[in-house]
Amino acid sequence: MFTVAKVIKAPLFYMAVGSQANVGGAASAPVVASAFHPSLAPVGVLLAVLGYVVGTYMAWFCGQLLQVIAL
Repeated sequence: MFTVAKVIKAPLFYMAVGSQANVGGAASAPVVASAFHPSLAPVGVLLAVLGYVVGTYMAWFCGQLLQVIAL
């Protein structure tokens, strides 16, 4: 995550909130975002929800790949 953040020149804020969104989900990402600035709490929620959406579809895709491999 650190390497990708450096490559795309993302601010430290996105890396911290994205990491917390992956670990803690929508419950704790706004808290970390609010630590940087109170108006950034909605960004934390959006990153957490986006993580849920991407994770759900990637898990489905992984299941499909494993099903093909098992045949």
